[in-house]
Order: sequence, then C-alpha cells, then structure tokens
Amino acid sequence: MADTTADIIYTKVDEAPELASASFLPIIQKFAKAAGVSVGTKDISLAGRIIATFPEVLTEAQRQPDDLAILGDLVKTPEANVIKLPNISASVPQLVAAIKELQSQGYALPDYPETPSTDAEKAVRAKYDTIKGSAVNPVLREGNSDRRAAKAVKSYAQNNPHRMGDWSADSKTRVSSMSGGDFRSNEKSATLADAASAKIVLVGEDGKETVLKDGLSYPAGTVVDATFMSAKALDAFLIDEIAKTKTEGTLFSLHLKATMMKVSDPIIFGHAVKAYLQPVFDAHGDKLAAAGVNPNSGLGDLMSRVEDMPEIKADIEEILADRAPLYMVDSDRGITNLHVPSDVIVDASMPALIRAGGKGWGPDGKEHDANCVIPDNSYAPVYEETINYFKETGKLDPATAGTVQNIGLMAQKAEEYGSHPTTFEIPHNGNVRMVLGDGTVLHEHAVEAGDIWRSASTRKAPIEDWVQLAIDRQRAEGCEAIFWLDATRAHDAELLNYVKPILDAKGVADLFKIMAPREATRASFETIREGKTSIAVTGNVLRDYLTDLFPILELATSAKMLSIVKLMNGGGLFETGAGGSAPKHVQQLVEQNHLRWDSLGEFCALGESLQFLADARGNEKARVLGKAVDSATQGILDNNRSPSRKVGEPDNRDSHYWFARYWAEALTTQTDDTELAAHFAPIAKELSEKEDAILAELVGAQGQPADLGGYYHTDPTKTVTVMRPSGTLNAIIG
Repeated sequence: MADTTADIIYTKVDEAPELASASFLPIIQKFAKAAGVSVGTKDISLAGRIIATFPEVLTEAQRQPDDLAILGDLVKTPEANVIKLPNISASVPQLVAAIKELQSQGYALPDYPETPSTDAEKAVRAKYDTIKGSAVNPVLREGNSDRRAAKAVKSYAQNNPHRMGDWSADSKTRVSSMSGGDFRSNEKSATLADAASAKIVLVGEDGKETVLKDGLSYPAGTVVDATFMSAKALDAFLIDEIAKTKTEGTLFSLHLKATMMKVSDPIIFGHAVKAYLQPVFDAHGDKLAAAGVNPNSGLGDLMSRVEDMPEIKADIEEILADRAPLYMVDSDRGITNLHVPSDVIVDASMPALIRAGGKGWGPDGKEHDANCVIPDNSYAPVYEETINYFKETGKLDPATAGTVQNIGLMAQKAEEYGSHPTTFEIPHNGNVRMVLGDGTVLHEHAVEAGDIWRSASTRKAPIEDWVQLAIDRQRAEGCEAIFWLDATRAHDAELLNYVKPILDAKGVADLFKIMAPREATRASFETIREGKTSIAVTGNVLRDYLTDLFPILELATSAKMLSIVKLMNGGGLFETGAGGSAPKHVQQLVEQNHLRWDSLGEFCALGESLQFLADARGNEKARVLGKAVDSATQGILDNNRSPSRKVGEPDNRDSHYWFARYWAEALTTQTDDTELAAHFAPIAKELSEKEDAILAELVGAQGQPADLGGYYHTDPTKTVTVMRPSGTLNAIIG
C-alpha cells in the first residue's frame, strides 16, 4: 500500500478529531504534494482495531490490516514521521457499543463476553481485552515526551485571557485519598543488575502455587516495581468518604483513569459504585448478579439491566436521594460521576474543577464544592496541593501567568501505564511473588481475595534518554527545571539512582531541583505566578496529569499543546495535544451540524512534522511549508478564526478554510522558494476572491441534523458530505 511508504502518516482515529480530519486532511495533502511530500493514513480507531483483530469472521471486503501493529514497527525506525490524533481509550461500555454498531452494519463479530466460561469465550475475551483501555499509546510511544505551549498559543492566551472561577479560603472542596493500604504505601522497587526473566505467582494459604504471569523478560538496568491496593482498605475508605461528604454538604466526585489504567481503575470504580449503592447490593445481590450486573461497568449499565425491576429501581432512587449528591457529567440528562468508568478521567476532570474555583455540577444543575476522591495516594497530593494553594492565594491570572513545560518519561511502556498485562484481581488469600529465572524472589506481598496487585517496569535506555532530553530542554530555555521525584517513594528512589549521577557527570546538577510532587506543585505555581517558565521533568503518569493541569489553567484547554515525542531510534511522533476525542462535540454535530472541535493542536503538530521531515530528508520545500504553517497558525489566533461553540457561527470547517488561506498566502509571500510562491499564488488569490461564497456554503450547512452513518464506524461518503459542504472550497482544494 502507498500509505506504508508515505513521508508523513496521519492517523485515522475517532469522534471529533476524526470528523475534523475529513475536512482538514485533503488540505494537508493538497499543499504537501507541492513540496513532494506524501501524506498517508493508518487506522488506529477503536472500530478499526476491532475489525483488524477478528479477520477470520469477516468477509474479504470487510477485513483491514492491523495498522496499529504496522505503526508499532514504524516508530522503531528512523523513517517514522507520524501525526497522532487523540483516539478513544475504550472502557468496556464503549467497547461493547462499538461492537454492537459494527454488528448492525453486517460485521459478524462475536459479542464481548462479560463473564467468559468456555475456552472459546475466554479466547474472544482475551482478544477484546487487547483493544480496551489505552491500547494505542504504549505501542506508539517509543520515545519520551516534550510537551509545551507553542509561543503563538501562549501569547494569544495572555492577550485574550479565559475566564477563571473564583476561589475562596473557606471553600469546602478538598481531595481525599487512602492513608494506607494503597498502591503508594505498598510499593516495592528494585533495579536489575543483569538481564532477567521472571514470572508472577500466587502462593495460596494451602501452599498451592498459581502462575499469574509467565514469560516476562527485562534487560539489565530495568527498574521493576510491584505493589497492591487492599480491597478492604479501599472499601472502608470509600464508605467513610461517602458519609463525610454528606456531612460536609458537598458533592461526591470520584476521579480515576479507567482508560489508561484499564485493569486496576475499572475495578476501583466498581468498588465505588458498590459502596455508594451498598444497601441495594446487600438487599438484592442475587437478583443483580442474575441480571449480569457488574459494578465495574457503572451505574448506567446497572440501571439498564434492572429496567424491569421496579423494586430495585425504587431502592436505587431512595439511595440517590439519601446519599451525598453525586458530581455530574451531564446534569440535564442525569448522567452521574458513577455512570460510566471512562466519563470522568482524573487528568481532565480535576483541572476543570480547579479552573472553576473548586466547583462541580450537582444533580440540581447548580455548582457546588466537592469531595474529590482519588483513592490511591501516589499522585493525589498534586491536586490536593493545587487546591490548597488556590484557597490561599486566589485564582491564577492567565493574562500574566508564565508556563509549565513538561519532559515526560514514557518510552517503552514506562511505569504504571505499562502495567496492564501484569495487573491482577487476587482470587484468594496468599502471597504474590515476583520470581526471577534464577529463583530469586524479587518482590513479595501478602494479599487477600479481591486485592488489586500490579507490577510495572521502566527500562534503562528510556530513563537515560529522558534525563538527556531534560538537559537539552533546560539548556534551550535557560529556566527553572524540576525533577518531580519523591525520595521516600520506592520507585522514585530507584530513578534517582540514575538521575543524580547523570546530572553530575554532565556538570548540570546545579541547574535542576529535585522535589517530591507536592512540593514541586507549589513551587511551579509560585514560578508561573511571577510570569516565569518552569520545566517539570516527570514520570509517565505525572506527564499525563500535568500536561492537562497546567495548560487548562494557563490556556483554558490542553488540546493546543505542542506534543513532540522524540522517538529513540531517530523518528518523530507528533501528537496533536491532549484533550480527548470530544464525544460531546460529536453529539452537537449530529444534532445541529456544528462541529466546535478546535484543530489548533493539529496545526501545531503539522508544522513540527514538516520541519522534522526537512531535517531528516533534506527537503527544503518541506521546511518552507512548515514555516508557513506557523504563520497560518498565528493568523488563526490573531484574527480569531477558531471555532465558535454556537450553531450558526463559524465552526471547525470555517477554521480549516481560513487556515488554508493563511497558509497559501504565507507561501505566496515567502522568498525562500520562488517555485512554491508561484504555485500557491493563484490558490491564495482564489481562496481570497471566493471567501463570501465559501463562508456562505459552510454556514448554510449548519442547523439541521447530520447523518454520519454511524458513531464509532462512520460511513466515509456521508462523513465527507457533512464535513466538506462547500463545493467552492472543494473545487479549489480537490
């Protein structure tokens, strides 16, 4: 296929960013062709990954290659140049919904086995489990992360500050976490002197040994962690916090990462659902089990399964009325914090609440203070310190705030985000042991039935690359740089055994601070209060959390960040910022044919990708194209051409017209390449002269429902019709 050898790979994903691609990608391909640059696509969408996983049950016409695996190989080569858009990190309800949609379209896929009993069902479940959660990012991120606000974006945010909610010193909003029995308190960590194989075994109280995982292997220098969360301690904590929340008169809000932590956090979520509805489970446990209720799937799934059971429904309504009110995802539609595990994702939900002055929406459609429940204490102190800081100092001023950049350790499935294959819900009491090939017991924990045990690893080469990336970035910025590492935490202590000697050997130890996350949080806010820059050098999870927290407070969104992954083998992966795949944006498009998704992240990634291509291939035309992208991005910001939220006003498609026009005009006026200037002059002229007609066609498409032919697996022809409604623009772009 031509896409395999394309100069730039643009990923096909899901929901709002994929709809935007139907409008924007033809523009990219048109302009890139003039510089001899080919732009291909690879399908890493949820539906595409499902289809690729079950070729044996599909027709020849329905089958498609495993593009994620193909990209996984590509990112390990120097030739890689991938623009990666946000994709769905599927929870079980999302996965099931996507399967049902594909089945309705004629794909003879097997159902997702909720409780597999036969070998065949277990095999199907194992295949589907490779798709759920964040199955994409660990495969593609063969490098460490460099995330920061583009200068144009930061300047715009300061000149056009977004609204921030007011904080008061007497706000009741707080963060609650377990004081013991959690992953943080039980963590053990060790660095392997030599390469080793390993297995994970559970030794029961009767001495019987069950192999939980075999065939693990680690190169020399790998930091290997193991820990567990006590189910009893978790339940006691949740029940206590539910009671405290009612006494305090605040919202009960649970904040997890059931997408990236696709084994552990859905289980924790299920514990919260059960704790909140404990009297219902006590009274109707057998009936709920018979109905196939799994608390891990959320309150929404539970309610659908008891639709015809009025007694249980009445008891649930009574509990909802009696308990502390729930933080709402959508109060108008009655969608609570506990409805779906993937609806409230900590790195997005907590910054939004903090930006709003510590307020969340309640069932009454009004804003209230909240108890922010983050059970594991590993990273909760970051949010707790943020809330405490703003209670003391008041809200941040985006007009004067500096910026926090991030250098994140994430290559080769580093840290907890690589723990999915080695996370287990313990079936019975005993001891979990991590046993090396020579018989050495590396880690051991006494566990009880229901405990959540997991192991994670971080390899030596990514750690060394991460430290060097931090050194390079600090040298480029000349600003404060902090390693967010806690010497009292087992894993961080092992990382420090790498970090300190490297900084000393490079002669730069005096340019870096080392602080535990709580202290680093306060120090970073104090720095940006003064309008200065700080670089947060963090592990994988904090990379994810901080590159939402600070951008949402600084810029109002994390979707406009430069997100560059310098792949360890020389290639480049350019992520289009954070911000998720925006399902609410799709809902508005379907209802009103208005897409408010902002493609600014795509613009930023495109410019970086073209500049990288120029350096890697010596293609100077690509460099000119990339510089012109930066000019076009500046034009979008300076002239306020980003999408509006309201139907009838400019949306995503309008912004693409303006981007194409500014891009063509920048290429026409540049003097580095006269051939490109001559090529784009008539395009720029035509885009300018036909502005009125194009904009009229774009706004004229709005206001009516839009038919995409699907949600997870849209119809390509229908999608193009919706997303490219201007015949005049299409005639120019092709």
